[in-house]
Amino acid sequence: MRTTDLRDRLRSALEATSAPSSDFDLNPDVVLPENRALRDAGVLVGVIAGACPAVVLTKRSSRLKHHPGQIAFPGGKVDPGDDGPTGAALREAEEEIGLPRAAVEVLGTLPPHETVTGFTVTPVLGWISASFDPVPEAGEVAEVFTAPFDHVTDPSRYSVQSRRWRGGRRHYYTVPWGPYYIWGATARMLRVLADRMQ
Repeated sequence: MRTTDLRDRLRSALEATSAPSSDFDLNPDVVLPENRALRDAGVLVGVIAGACPAVVLTKRSSRLKHHPGQIAFPGGKVDPGDDGPTGAALREAEEEIGLPRAAVEVLGTLPPHETVTGFTVTPVLGWISASFDPVPEAGEVAEVFTAPFDHVTDPSRYSVQSRRWRGGRRHYYTVPWGPYYIWGATARMLRVLADRMQ
């Protein structure tokens, strides 16, 4: 597929409509409090252009308090100086993996995703056509890697698994790639993109 064709398909995928997602999608028995306070965050779903397009992901440091060692998009909470979730995603990508903001063409955003940790995360779909040398931020990012775009946008690659959580059983999506166990919020947001690419 030509690079321009994929970028056009991504733009079309952003035009589709769907409800916001959450870490509780597959757990209909969970009742969330209506007055819960959620913090805004943004993550970069960076698609690297080329003969074999790929999505940029990170493996979080095992020393982190929250989600140590898990696979995640670069991103984080919206700070006062950010231009909303998109600004946060671009800032965090620059800080966490050394991706210059100027190297990212923002195509748009996917529906927000609510996490079990109390965030409303906006996935920012970015097109990366220039090469860059990833520089993991010491203390936060253990590794920067890519997963093939065709893999993470193929619904047949996903499975639903579960584990014990807060006295119950929590179900979630997974889309493993090689040694990387991509699951939870990251897999759920990718699954939204995968469904829109069909």
